[in-house]
Amino acid sequence: MEYYPVVILAVGVAVVIGMIMLLRVNAFFALITAAILVSLMSPGVASSKLARVAEAFGQSAGGIGIVIALAAVIGKCLMDSGAADRIVRSFTKALGEERAPFALMGSGFVLSIPVFFDTVFYLLVPLARSMWRSKRKNYVLYTTAIVAGGAVTHSMVPPTPGPLAIADNLHVDLGVMIVAGVMVGIPMSLVGLAACWILNHRFPIEMRPYATEIEARDFTDEELPPLSVSLLPVVLPVILIATNTITSAVADKTSAGWQMLLAVTQNLGNPNLALLFSAAIAIGIVIKYRRSTLEEMSTTVEQALMSGGVVILITAAGGAFGKMLAAAGIDNTIKSALGEAGSVAGITVLLTAFAVASLVKFAQGSGTVAMITTSSMFGAMAFTQETLGFHIVYLATAIGSGSLVGDWMNNSGFWVFSKMSVLTTNETLKTWSILTAVLGITGLVVTLLAATVLPMV
Repeated sequence: MEYYPVVILAVGVAVVIGMIMLLRVNAFFALITAAILVSLMSPGVASSKLARVAEAFGQSAGGIGIVIALAAVIGKCLMDSGAADRIVRSFTKALGEERAPFALMGSGFVLSIPVFFDTVFYLLVPLARSMWRSKRKNYVLYTTAIVAGGAVTHSMVPPTPGPLAIADNLHVDLGVMIVAGVMVGIPMSLVGLAACWILNHRFPIEMRPYATEIEARDFTDEELPPLSVSLLPVVLPVILIATNTITSAVADKTSAGWQMLLAVTQNLGNPNLALLFSAAIAIGIVIKYRRSTLEEMSTTVEQALMSGGVVILITAAGGAFGKMLAAAGIDNTIKSALGEAGSVAGITVLLTAFAVASLVKFAQGSGTVAMITTSSMFGAMAFTQETLGFHIVYLATAIGSGSLVGDWMNNSGFWVFSKMSVLTTNETLKTWSILTAVLGITGLVVTLLAATVLPMV
């Protein structure tokens, strides 16, 4: 086994973690600096080493840039139009107040697919606090139930940036990634909700007031869009992408009729076009139900694109980092370290990917960076279904699960949960950190079982 690629890998990861943790540098600068350094240390013509970083960055941005930008617009419009609020209220009404934890978990699970988790928690925590006021109990249960739903889809289901980057780096079909993320994510959330009950019993914390009251726009039921309209921007791209995936799998390639149908589904199910339709509908909902002018709507979209632009830069820089690791030859080195592929080696790859994602998450705090970095590393190894013994999507869900473990004070979500729930740092470690670890470990177990029972090869 050659050790020089391992040295390059160690230097690259150390640069990412050191710049983010010690120097407090933005993740984009850390990842692109690591990509450049790894490229300079790797074999190749000296004059092309910087150019290939830019080329790899462009390829990564081309793969995920449009989707992330459109997802940011959809999320912003769902919040501003009251559609997100309607989904939450409908869950609560359907399940009843006694099943409020399920409603909070379900709302978090659905909303964190198109909306960033931090934003979803901001939306739902007032509802959790309101439920405590009426019941005077179960405050930890209500707040952690949001995490049990929202943190899972944020880490497992595109088009959130982390899972999207995983799918792109590992070359997983987006429809397959969505379906697998949801199927693995459901038992994760259910086990997580059970853990919420235990944490609530173990730590019976009462709700505390905010130091300064946080104002939130409170819509009346009459002001909110109907549930069917509210769900459309979330459900439509999933249906279009999944339809393309299913049609491609069952189509008879020799049939002219199937070829015509494939041409339609492949275009409509292209993630870029599917999310463009969804974004257009989301914008229309804001205009219709908030009576926004074109100037106001332009401002709303611009704000969403500004936040999405930062995520695109970070994700593309992570993709460039991974491609430079491939240029360094890390794929062959780690493959030889893991041994020959087979059923045992395949499971070993899943365990290794989970562990690497957890370590990167613990070291630098960001689950998205952990997913991007780890999937870039394993994407560089070019694993296939044949060498693993199961579908490559299980490697994706193992990485997503690993990104939930090792969540502590260096993660922004930790502090969002702590401050919005008005918990002490110690209380947050005992609730948030334990719960996210349970979610991640459950995801690994479900992934291992699914890869064994339903390998899809």
